[in-house]
Amino acid sequence: MSVSSGKTGTEEKPCIVLKHGQKRVMVKRQGSYNLMLDSAYRHFPSIPKDVVKLQTNQLDACNGHYVDITAEIWDDVIDLLNVIEVTRPTEMTPATTQLNEQDSSTGDDDKVTVKVVLPSGEIQTAKLSREMRVDKLIADARQTLSLTPIWVYDGDCIDLRFHTMSMSSRSTHVKKPVIYLYSPFDIDASVKLSLIPEWSLSVIYPIVTTEDHGHRLEWNVRAHKDGSLTEHNSGLDVSYLFWEAETNMQAFPRSPASKPQPVDTFNPISSSLNDMDSIVIPVDKATVYLDKSLKVLGLHTEARTSFITYWLPSILKHEYVALRFVPQVAYERAASLCISPQPDVVTRVFMLFKGVCKERLANWANAQMQAEKDVAWWVNVVGVDPARAGDVTLFRVLEWGGMEVLI
Repeated sequence: MSVSSGKTGTEEKPCIVLKHGQKRVMVKRQGSYNLMLDSAYRHFPSIPKDVVKLQTNQLDACNGHYVDITAEIWDDVIDLLNVIEVTRPTEMTPATTQLNEQDSSTGDDDKVTVKVVLPSGEIQTAKLSREMRVDKLIADARQTLSLTPIWVYDGDCIDLRFHTMSMSSRSTHVKKPVIYLYSPFDIDASVKLSLIPEWSLSVIYPIVTTEDHGHRLEWNVRAHKDGSLTEHNSGLDVSYLFWEAETNMQAFPRSPASKPQPVDTFNPISSSLNDMDSIVIPVDKATVYLDKSLKVLGLHTEARTSFITYWLPSILKHEYVALRFVPQVAYERAASLCISPQPDVVTRVFMLFKGVCKERLANWANAQMQAEKDVAWWVNVVGVDPARAGDVTLFRVLEWGGMEVLI
């Protein structure tokens, strides 16, 4: 890493992206550290100017972690970055906190300051009229943040502290992954499923013995030419193999400081959706969008119908929905599927989705634009081969499933 000797780099790459939470803004690449801080504050005014920080994880020296960018190193790194994380310290210093409290009490006798500590550790502050009922404030916060309030301190500064709901109630369920086997001739097959420790099998059908504390199982089946399966242990004839799992939140609590996962990583506990990897649509357009997407990903008519009708009640609870499909290689690392004899083609389609209220659509500008793209782009994201998946001369495996992200 060398020190820039002039403005050549910033002229060649005049723009840079500032990011805070779900919001991204493209701004002028500033050669001055202080000017970039001013730009960050201008676009993210919720962060007090005196505590705003710039971070990156893009350089080799960061080793994947977000690291503060200081003024002394600014000239060395500015031309090497494409995105800068705009953030602030997790906790304000006592002096800063005291100053803010003093400021809030000056000339604002008719208002109170409300501080909300989010699960991520971020603190959001707002001034509200004293006439607002506290019970309404708590109800709104609880609905918006999916949190349960435990303490409310009255006074000029109301400090609302929240804790997440009990681990059992916050446990996320991976719903209805179903596995189809299609063979051009009758064949005996072993189907082994292995989950990472962050989740455990909760429901399976046909029922077989699970191993490793509910993390592994094996079905032995006869796959018939018509697509049906006969499970050898029970003798049951079924259309597919069914499993569900729940996250182990007590053993693997979600880290408050966790960052969005790389695109090639999937973990059921820390899975997320953001403005860059997802699409956002009104729920009344969800069924058509899903049908088109699932079709290009290789799901036949019955599978598409089952997928949509299974998830539709959950989707319709929201005004808008953000969704994305997980790359198959990432999903495989979290839920390994081993089938013998080896299939000619395996297609695994797993959807993440979450509700988005109308008031937060501004945070999903790019995702709304991506919803207008041809759905064929999901083929490359997931990494499937639709042509081979539809070749009836091959031994094919198809799986679909999903999960609603609650955070």
